[in-house]
Amino acid sequence: MFRPNASEDSCRTRRADASRPSAPSNGSLLDEMDQHGAESPGRPIKPVYRSSAQAEQSAEAILPNAGQASGARIRQDDDASAALEARLQAQWQSVTRIGIGHVLHWLQRGLPIILGMAVLGAVIAFGYASTATPRYTVYTDLIVDPSNFNVTPDDLTAVNPQRDSQLLEVDSKIRVMTSGNVLRQVIRNMKLTEDAEFFKPSLLSSLFGGGTTDATQETRELAVQRMLEERIKATREERSFVVVLSVWTSDPEKSIRLSNAVVEAFQAQLFESSSESAGRIAASINARLDELRASVTKAEEQVEQFKRDNKLQSSAGELTSSRISSALDTQVLDAQQRLIQAETRYNQMRAAVADRRTASATIFDSAAMTTMRGNFTALEQQIGAMTRTYGSRHPRLVAMQSERATLEQAINEEAERILQQAKQESDQARTTLTALRGRSDAERATVFTNNDAQVRLRDLERDARARAAVYETYLTRTNQISERQEIDTSNVRVISNPVPPKTRSWPPATPLLVAGGGVAGAVIGIGLALVFGLFVYLRNVRPQPLAA
Repeated sequence: MFRPNASEDSCRTRRADASRPSAPSNGSLLDEMDQHGAESPGRPIKPVYRSSAQAEQSAEAILPNAGQASGARIRQDDDASAALEARLQAQWQSVTRIGIGHVLHWLQRGLPIILGMAVLGAVIAFGYASTATPRYTVYTDLIVDPSNFNVTPDDLTAVNPQRDSQLLEVDSKIRVMTSGNVLRQVIRNMKLTEDAEFFKPSLLSSLFGGGTTDATQETRELAVQRMLEERIKATREERSFVVVLSVWTSDPEKSIRLSNAVVEAFQAQLFESSSESAGRIAASINARLDELRASVTKAEEQVEQFKRDNKLQSSAGELTSSRISSALDTQVLDAQQRLIQAETRYNQMRAAVADRRTASATIFDSAAMTTMRGNFTALEQQIGAMTRTYGSRHPRLVAMQSERATLEQAINEEAERILQQAKQESDQARTTLTALRGRSDAERATVFTNNDAQVRLRDLERDARARAAVYETYLTRTNQISERQEIDTSNVRVISNPVPPKTRSWPPATPLLVAGGGVAGAVIGIGLALVFGLFVYLRNVRPQPLAA
C-alpha cells in the first residue's frame, strides 16, 4: 500500500529531536527556585535569612543573571521565528512534491465522504424536484414596426428612415411592453391580486382580516407587479424588428392567457399613449384658437373700417371707382363719336341748304321729307309730260307748276327744320361730351386717390389673410387631431401566437435533476476529501534538523 514520504520524514525528524541533548539552562536563581518549587509542589518553602553582605553579593549575582535571561528570551524568539520559517519552507517543499499518488491516496481515504455527499446531493435534488413550483414558459413573436400607419398625410410624428433610430424606437416600445402601466393593466384585467400563485397574503393579514382597503389593494398590485417583472421578458432578435415575449407560470393555460393579456395591454397602451398625445396637442391648439379667432376678426374689421373711411367699394375684386372711371372713359369715347357724327351731318345739311339741294340731298332723311320728295318727283314727271304734250302755257300745267313751287317751299321748310334739329343734336352731343369729360376727370382723380389708399388696404388685407390662413390651418389641424384620437395607427402584429409547452421549463426532469445533484455532491465530496488530505499531509510535515 502507498505511503507518502512526508510521514517517514516526520518520523525521522521526531527521532532526531528525541536523541538531541538538552541545552543547559542559563536561568537565574529565581528560575531555579521556581523549578524546584514546581517539581515539589507539596513541599513547604523555608525562609532564607541572609546578611547584608550576602544580600549585596546576591544582588550582584542577580543583575548579570537578568541580562543573561533577556538575551535568552531574544534567542528564544529568534529560534521560534527560524523554526516557523523552517516549517513553512518544509511545507512548501512538501507541496511541490505532491504527486498523483498522494491525490489517489487522499481520494481513497475520502471515499466515504464522496459517496455521502453524492447521496446527499441526489436526495436534495430529488426533494427540490418534488417540492419546487413548476414553470411553464410560452413564447409570443411580434413585429414592432417603427413606421406606424400613415392615416393622414401630415401625421403628428415623422418617420425617421435611419436604421439606428428605428431600432432605438423599437427598443423603447419593448420597454413599454414590460413597463408598470402595462403590468398594472394586466393585473386588473386578469385579477391577479386574487390569484394565490401571484399573491400570498401574510399570516398576520389573514388573521386580522386585512386586504380590503385601498392601501392594501395598492400593496397587492405592487407585490404582483414585482413578481410579473421577474416572469415576463421581452427581447428583440438581432438585426430585425421581431420581438419575443416570454411568460411563465405554474399552469400552461394560464401562461398563454397571461401572454395574450400582456400583448393586448401593450397594444392598448400604445394606442392610449398616442391618443393622449393627440388629445394634449388638440387641447393646446384649441386654447390657441380663441386668440387666433379674435386676431382674425380684428384684422378683418380693420380692413372694412379702412374701406368705409376711404370709400373704397369693390366688386368682384375691383374697386367701384375704377369700374366707374373705365365706364366714363368708354362713354366719353362714345360721346366723341356721336359729336363727330352730329357735326358732320349738320355740315352736310347746311351745305345742301346753301346749294339748294334740299329736294335731292339724301341727308335729309325724315319721313315727311321722304313723302314730299316722292310727291315732288311724281309732280316733276307730270309737268314734264304735260309740257311735251300741251306746251308750257297750258292752264293745267300752270297749276302744276304752282303746286311744285308750293311743294318746294314745304321741302325747304322741312329741310330747315331737320337742319335745326341736327344743329341741336350736335350741340347736345358737345354738351354731353363736355360733361362726361368733367366727370371722367373727377373720377380719375378719385381713382388715383383710391389707388394710394389701396396700397394701405392691400397691406391690411395681407395681414388679415395671413391671420386667417393661420387660423384655418390650426382649425383644420385640430379637427384632424381630434379624429386622430379615435384611430389606432400603431403597427404591432403578432406573427406567432403562444402554444402550450410540451414540458416544463423549470425544474428539469426528476431523473436528470437527481443525477445532476449526485454529480454536484460528488464533486463537492472530492473537493472536501482533497482539502482534508492536504490538511493532514501538511500537519505531519516537520522541518529537517540543521547540521551542527
